[in-house]
Amino acid sequence: MKILFVCMGNICRSPTAHGVFEQLLNDAPDLDVLVDSAGTHAYHVGNPPDSRSQEAAARRGYDLSAQRARKVAEMDFETFDLVLAMDRANLENLRAIADTRHHSKIRLFLEFASDSDVREVPDPYYGAGRGFEEVLDLVEDAARGLLEHVRQQASGR
Repeated sequence: MKILFVCMGNICRSPTAHGVFEQLLNDAPDLDVLVDSAGTHAYHVGNPPDSRSQEAAARRGYDLSAQRARKVAEMDFETFDLVLAMDRANLENLRAIADTRHHSKIRLFLEFASDSDVREVPDPYYGAGRGFEEVLDLVEDAARGLLEHVRQQASGR
């Protein structure tokens, strides 16, 4: 299975989801899953994740430092089995650029979270305070649900 996490600039939310889910997969060597992240905009292409995202992730044991921002490419819709948007705006951006035959692959990441009341990972970029910690809380929860989904898919359920 191949999973792509997507936010706007690919420097805060999607690299965090990428790093958290990769770590979960390291603890599940029985699963064969490729993970990547990208942005719907090219604002930060080639840059590492935001330092605040990296610092918050590092405090919880996740290393995002090797990642570099990139923009979603048309080929991503062919390559990836799931394209998971962090919020509705990016979900709509993805649907606008993807061929309609790929729309079923495009979902909100928080569909996999245990709290069904929260549907979007808020963008912490311009915020202050706990924004990056809140992103991690939501991402960790949804990543656990996504891991269970991947396990079910792998076992044919």
